[in-house]
Amino acid sequence: MDAATLTYDTLGFGEFEDFPETSEPVWILGKEFNALTEKDDILSDVTSRLWFTYRKNFSPIGGTGPTSDTGWGCMLRCGQMILGEALVCRHLGRDWRWVRGQPQRGQYISILNAFLDKKDSYYSLHQIAQMGVGEGKSIGQWYGPNTVAQVLKKLTVFDSWSRLAVHVAMDNTVVMEEIRTRLCQSSSGCHNGCLEGACALAEEETALWKPLVLLIPLRLGLSEINKAYIETLKQCFQLPQSLGVIGGKPNSAHYFIGYVGEELIYLDPHTTQPAVEPCEDSQVPDDTYHCQHPPCRMHICEIDPSVAVVRRTEAEPM
Repeated sequence: MDAATLTYDTLGFGEFEDFPETSEPVWILGKEFNALTEKDDILSDVTSRLWFTYRKNFSPIGGTGPTSDTGWGCMLRCGQMILGEALVCRHLGRDWRWVRGQPQRGQYISILNAFLDKKDSYYSLHQIAQMGVGEGKSIGQWYGPNTVAQVLKKLTVFDSWSRLAVHVAMDNTVVMEEIRTRLCQSSSGCHNGCLEGACALAEEETALWKPLVLLIPLRLGLSEINKAYIETLKQCFQLPQSLGVIGGKPNSAHYFIGYVGEELIYLDPHTTQPAVEPCEDSQVPDDTYHCQHPPCRMHICEIDPSVAVVRRTEAEPM
């Protein structure tokens, strides 16, 4: 069976390798764990991350387009996982944990609703695919890390509840003044003539600085990752503000959330599950949005050198 078309029902727990017994530290999105004494905590943390996979039987994209993203939507799903993690940190906190069958909090339901596979959800596959047309990608075409980063940047503008700002750092350079200028303009809703007025509202809800999601597309080698970058890439997962890394292999994207030793820990979107509809009481059946088996691992030298490193910033850096 093609790995890209596995269904949720075909994936038994026995097919996944258990987490290694090792004395080396395990890092997951800024949190350090001991694999020998905190295995349950590791699995709980991984399970609590939002897991977006291929879906089928959703409404046609654009009215007449695909009803499944199997085979082409993996990078789009990884983009959703990045943004989902940002929203969880924003509204629930990094230490929030998902427990199967536990009553859902209102903020959590709102986050899930933003990703349901329908045209009016802020960050649905439908929205990402159609916004990608403006980036030169036809619906059903595979995205690279930079394309999905540019699309997410455009979509967050419409989410007034989360008030996130997404910035894509190009040419391997983060220019803080460029970020401040853009956020000041977007927060004030006008041009340079009223920037001073916008800055004066910094302590109110219309504050100048929005929580920021910073995506940094990088190429860490030619055909394979340059070993000179390996330790620095691993250190990215140690940052408390880490939102992970999107990348993987050619035409096969993964969401990397941490590492142990020389292996990267990741969530794999290459599983096809039925599209989800909210219940009559507005609750969202959420079991399939959380990976409930040991996370996948890949040797760091196996990843494609084209990646996007992502971090969040809640307050304006000094």
